[in-house]
Amino acid sequence: MPDEAIDTLVIGGGQAGLTMSHRLKQRGIAHLVLERRRIAERWRSERWDGLMFQFPNWSVRLPEFAFPHSDPDGFSDTAAIIAFIEDYANFVAPPIRCGVEVTALRRDATGFVAEMAGGSIAARNVVVATGPYQRPLRPELLDEHPGLFQVHASSYKNPAQLPDGAVLVVGAGASGAQITEELIRAGRHVFLSVGRHNRLPRRYRGRDLFWWLAEMGVDQTPVEQRGPSRLLPVISGAHGGHTIDFRRFAADGVTLLGRIAAARDGVLEIAPDLTTNIGNGDAYYATFLGIVDDFVAARGLDHPGDPSARIRLPDPPCLTAPLDTIDLRAERVGSVIWATGYGLDLSWIDIPVLDADGAPRHHHGVSDVPGLYFLGLQWLSKMKSSFLSGVGDDAAALADHIAARR
Repeated sequence: MPDEAIDTLVIGGGQAGLTMSHRLKQRGIAHLVLERRRIAERWRSERWDGLMFQFPNWSVRLPEFAFPHSDPDGFSDTAAIIAFIEDYANFVAPPIRCGVEVTALRRDATGFVAEMAGGSIAARNVVVATGPYQRPLRPELLDEHPGLFQVHASSYKNPAQLPDGAVLVVGAGASGAQITEELIRAGRHVFLSVGRHNRLPRRYRGRDLFWWLAEMGVDQTPVEQRGPSRLLPVISGAHGGHTIDFRRFAADGVTLLGRIAAARDGVLEIAPDLTTNIGNGDAYYATFLGIVDDFVAARGLDHPGDPSARIRLPDPPCLTAPLDTIDLRAERVGSVIWATGYGLDLSWIDIPVLDADGAPRHHHGVSDVPGLYFLGLQWLSKMKSSFLSGVGDDAAALADHIAARR
């Protein structure tokens, strides 16, 4: 027998779980939030010291709770975001227990049972709000290379953490790009492995990228209209926020590489895809500029053109004659940062609701199992589902669905 029972159990105490609690309280639904460690834990322990949030301050908000700032077009550090989520938790005043990790979730005759160390809780409804960044993905390519310091971006803190020597950054998404820039400024020689990516401008025609996404309604794109790409945009909020330009990185001394295909005895084999990857990123960037230009022209908006956004630096030697191998010892590479993303880890859910890849089967957060929901995932219902400003809409829809079940 479970030790206690509740109508609705929310698993996860980050922004998604807190927002879910807020929406449930608004509807008078009895619930409990469980958090494995602390509120906003991943913001606290899985971010590097110099990380700047990629969203401008004006766009940061949670339901009925604005982000305090003095510079709407500026970008905030991790400490400010943690403080904001803490203040939101005080505002919501959720019924939350921290330091409680759910180790298994199963069904029973009346609903669900969540198991944890020392007890269990029965619930008629369960909302899994553990977020999309659960399991750091790190290839095993260099596991047998002795003496090489290796760290995933989730555990990287600052350049001083790394031993002397050059640094190989694998992955040129938003994290890989911002970490690379930090290492450049610290005087490190960086090799950056650039895979497929979607590069976008930080600002265009006097407005931030996210202003254009909202103005054009792109951030409301439903998941059913999502394109085939699953890549997140390469953007940065560091140093006031600026467009990521890999040719500029090269001009600043970074050696660009293609995808790491194999490794043997400290020698890396580089796939011949660097030119293609850079070209595809350029095409994605140019396409977005064209979409904005067409939108401005069609609406007759007063946003002057921005020819500087189309200026392209010359191709550097590492792009015109890309390396096909790199000897880590010869290049004095002392550390590798794996900016290779994250995967879900929902293996503790002992219910047939996951697909072959371990992702939950759901429609806008409502699973096929009555009473089981998911919140805070990328593209849960639309593009902005995982944005701080978007999770509240999904939480409201799920709360309505839970209320209807009563």
